[in-house]
Amino acid sequence: MNTLKRYLGREVAKATGFVLLALLAMFAFFDIVGQLDDVGQGGYTVKLALTYVLLSQPSRVYELMPIAALIGTIYALSKLAASSEFTIMRVSGMSTRRLAVWVTSVGVLFVAATYLMGEVVAPPLERMAQRTKIQGTNAGVGTELRSGAWARDIVRDAAGNVERMRFVNVRVVRPDTTTALWRIFEFDAQFRLRSIATAEGGVYLPPTADAPGAWQLSGVVETRVPAVGRDDATPAPISTQVLREPQRRWETELSPEIFGVLLVTPERMSVVALVQYIRHLSDNRQRTDRYEIAFWNKIFYPLAILVMMALALPFAYLHVREGSVSLKIFTGVMIGVGFYMLNKLFSHLGLLNTWPPIVVAALPSLVVLSVALSVLYWIERR
Repeated sequence: MNTLKRYLGREVAKATGFVLLALLAMFAFFDIVGQLDDVGQGGYTVKLALTYVLLSQPSRVYELMPIAALIGTIYALSKLAASSEFTIMRVSGMSTRRLAVWVTSVGVLFVAATYLMGEVVAPPLERMAQRTKIQGTNAGVGTELRSGAWARDIVRDAAGNVERMRFVNVRVVRPDTTTALWRIFEFDAQFRLRSIATAEGGVYLPPTADAPGAWQLSGVVETRVPAVGRDDATPAPISTQVLREPQRRWETELSPEIFGVLLVTPERMSVVALVQYIRHLSDNRQRTDRYEIAFWNKIFYPLAILVMMALALPFAYLHVREGSVSLKIFTGVMIGVGFYMLNKLFSHLGLLNTWPPIVVAALPSLVVLSVALSVLYWIERR
């Protein structure tokens, strides 16, 4: 039995690896074609476009691994069935449960490799890819708003109470953590506007043993608004003040990592980065739905490899005359594409309808797993 287990595992691993390479080659071609529109902007050359695509491949491996595992397992089992090897294995005493355990043992290795790829390898390379493109096109970090990046910063006193709130708008965020065109709107605890400041640029100063992290702002112009009582309708004897400073040290909890989130989409961030950013958004009372869904997707998505491999098991029991190997592979491709689209659909629906993020992330895999177990149960009873 150990010989059969090793043989089956080797066949599944080889088929999955071959399918993964084929999918990567296909998607890399599409990515290169998609980058050709940007070639020629600034200093973005074909070489930089190829570098961008190459650095993005680990993220592609993470995304395509469940589909590759499904198609590879279907191909390996269908080939064994076509050559009657699978029939010999069954005659030798291999039950459906034992087959599932053997295939799952191979899948666990794929899951571990996918977690490693998604948490350790892909995120830093994805940031490098985005920086390569941004530097080549001479552009700032893109955001969903034309006004640039927005963030909220809360200043608390020693007792932990809210003392001030600051809404920060940075128009240009560069990959080297330098920034330009700042706007800072500061309010007191009663939401009264106290000051509006602009700055031409900013460079981050890392924290030291003597001082916390801060931004060195240049070309600062601050307009301070006098405090006026809510029910006070009398003319104020004081006026606004305008301060101009060539340099200012601005202490805040906003670090380059917060703005660096804009470089990478939530789906391609690491779990650690997502947890840190979710905590930052929660501390500043901002919505975290999209990042929580991405977090739970990062937890459950590699486990979908086991679900996909379980779904491939029934194909081994289909006799050759009931469907050729190519037809089974085509069916597997359609199932894989359907699962990928189902994942994306649930993510968008969950975001729109504010469904619990853990349910949004886990439900597609649970649906497919239920189908796989039902089909296996039907085959076992038949």
